[in-house]
Amino acid sequence: MKFRKLLSLKQWSHIFRSSWKYIVSPNVAMGDKLLFTIPALLYWVLPDFMPFVPIDDIGVTMLLMGWFVTRMDRKYAALSSGR
Repeated sequence: MKFRKLLSLKQWSHIFRSSWKYIVSPNVAMGDKLLFTIPALLYWVLPDFMPFVPIDDIGVTMLLMGWFVTRMDRKYAALSSGR
């Protein structure tokens, strides 16, 4: 994701909508869904550098979400065409 897109409200709106769409879609393989959910949950649960400060957890989750949506948009182009 380019830096300009990283600051775009339109891009983040697409990421939030699409990530939920891919997670609940029966057309997306369970393994692909777990590629996002397992690392995100582990990062939230396991101790990290700044305990009890959720800012870094949210940031890592958002970056992971951006990667997940980019990957799913390429892999499941038929689902992402309704953008």
